[in-house]
Amino acid sequence: MASQAARGKKALDDGKYVDAIKEYTAAIKESPTSPDFYIQRSTAYQRNGDLEAALADAEQAVLNGEARGKKEAIIEGQFRRGIALYKLGRLGDAEFILKRVKEAKSDHKQADMWISKTAMDLKNLPEDDKRRACTVTETPSPPKLSTIASASTATTSTPTQPPSKPIIAPAPQQTPADKIRHEWYQNTENIYFTLLAKGVPKDEAHFEITERSMSISFPLQTGSSFDLHLEPLFAAVVPEKCITRVLPSKVEIILIKATPGQKWSALESSEPVKPKADSVVGAEQEAVKKAVFHDNKEKGPAYPTSSKSGPKDWDKISKDLRVSDDGDKNELDDDDDDDGGDDSNKFFRKLFKGATPETQRAMMKSYTESNGTALSTNWEEVSKGKVETVPPDGMEAKNWSK
Repeated sequence: MASQAARGKKALDDGKYVDAIKEYTAAIKESPTSPDFYIQRSTAYQRNGDLEAALADAEQAVLNGEARGKKEAIIEGQFRRGIALYKLGRLGDAEFILKRVKEAKSDHKQADMWISKTAMDLKNLPEDDKRRACTVTETPSPPKLSTIASASTATTSTPTQPPSKPIIAPAPQQTPADKIRHEWYQNTENIYFTLLAKGVPKDEAHFEITERSMSISFPLQTGSSFDLHLEPLFAAVVPEKCITRVLPSKVEIILIKATPGQKWSALESSEPVKPKADSVVGAEQEAVKKAVFHDNKEKGPAYPTSSKSGPKDWDKISKDLRVSDDGDKNELDDDDDDDGGDDSNKFFRKLFKGATPETQRAMMKSYTESNGTALSTNWEEVSKGKVETVPPDGMEAKNWSK
């Protein structure tokens, strides 16, 4: 039995589907409750074009897997069942079964591809099309004895007898995954991408192209899948205009450049895709830049502030303190002759009088905004933002406007 299954697997990998069916039929005769042999024979039937037989074997594989409690066998049996239903045109049934596969095994990559293919085909069908109907249940109904007998007779017949359906010529030997290569070239309007892979199944290849990415996936004869994802592309393309072709010896993709005439120096960009700037945020940032850095000879620079009345002109405040409204000198200029007040007050008045305009701005801004709790002479630091109120230890600052 083991040797029959091994010969069947080799024949299946070599594209000799009739031989594979014969070997797996012999193996099933020895072990009729094996779900794996039914899964493999279902695959051989499907690739040989006998879709009804492929569906029957897939359903039997599910039943055998449930009887033996083999979760993986149930999932793969359902997957082969979904593919057979899809190829038979029963899209509603195929979608239902393939989604059950995805629920049972969320990382089943081939299930994602077939679900996408089914969804695209359903989208193009009229609402009243019979192919949309879902008529199957998750657990298939056991086959009738007459069906089993007829299937057994059909599968054990000698290969010299004429088949009921014409045998489809096997696909070319598939290129191993580690031997697959790709190349590309361009003109002013398009990028021409070629995947050098033979035997890619046309009806099972899946393409996804976005503005800055491209992906290709298809099943391999080894049972795994080939996946290629390029992101980000060197520049933007127009996804809805791009063209894909699956040929016997290669896969071709024509990417339409979003900017005709742009020369790509590579297929992929080394820089990540930058998010589009928000126009409102950009306008606000531009307004702040103009408010802070705008060169106006008649007016000093404005500085960031949280005041509801807008930014203060500290140059003007400093000037007003030095010169009175009637043009006479302010009392600050006469503080040397003023004996009133304590020594600390005189010191700060004298310090302010002898300071540069920039230092005076710093002192006034820090003292005013901190509510008299801070006094700084460093304009470079004070100009960066509002000076917070810092009350002495043991005291609390209150907002009397609330």
